[in-house]
Amino acid sequence: MTDPLAEVVTLLQPGAPFSKIVSAKGPWRVRRSEAGRPFYCVILEGSSRLAVDGHEPMTLEKGDFVLVPATFDFTWSSLVPPRGKSDSGHVTLPDGETRHGNPSGPPDVRMLVGYCVFGSPDASLLVGLLPRLVLVRGEPRLATLVQLVRDESRERRPARDVVLARLLEVILIEALRSSAGTAASPGLLRGLADERLANAIRRMHETPTKAWTIAELAKEAALSRSAFFERFSRAVGTAPMEYLLRWRMALAKDLLRRKEVTVAEVAERVGYSSASTFSVAFARHVGQPPTHYARARATSPRP
Repeated sequence: MTDPLAEVVTLLQPGAPFSKIVSAKGPWRVRRSEAGRPFYCVILEGSSRLAVDGHEPMTLEKGDFVLVPATFDFTWSSLVPPRGKSDSGHVTLPDGETRHGNPSGPPDVRMLVGYCVFGSPDASLLVGLLPRLVLVRGEPRLATLVQLVRDESRERRPARDVVLARLLEVILIEALRSSAGTAASPGLLRGLADERLANAIRRMHETPTKAWTIAELAKEAALSRSAFFERFSRAVGTAPMEYLLRWRMALAKDLLRRKEVTVAEVAERVGYSSASTFSVAFARHVGQPPTHYARARATSPRP
């Protein structure tokens, strides 16, 4: 059976170029503006406060895992932030750990933080299918996986980049499925948590070549057309046919980067009756014809 979440994560081509241990003691605050730069964090000990733009502030405790696929402005601080609005200072300890606040003595909190990169040139579209914020509590599997990323990133072992890419795929899937449920922000994850919508989403992924209609997708979900449209739009954050278009375009971009397929073959494999119909839809969605896109990708290194 097709797994839509695994397909999206695989197309994202995740990597982990950077991670570090961060600790803090006393009053401290860090502000960052990291638009479009995904980050993750696992609390190894202690507690802290995280406020991500557009979300209520969160208190993070030992074992909590946070993933923000597309980062917005955020503020990280002690539970009781220092007075004023400026960031607190930080130093690098002899063991390489970054310390905020008081540099002496045992820390109040210790975290493993890192940034992801998504190699797919279609990352913004794919990330748009995921929740804006993922918070997982009490999942030691995630802490172990992130620790493996940290260890691997510090060593220059053979096939290091391959191992890191696979670990990041596992981390993303583990974090996303651990947070599945109706409490998740709108996105693919929330849609898959709804058994009826999940049937329709899986069918779209299994046969993107089919000329799907709202009526046919509603039948897969055992819902009326109006009930399906409203329920899907509310859960996934986009209308069913818009979701299908996004997925077809993501698949088309991936196929066009491979060079060995023609535009006509791509059109057929993503559900268009002719190359011309596909070219019009692709150009409207991407901003350039598929032939230009394929030529540009052929002359630039694949991430």
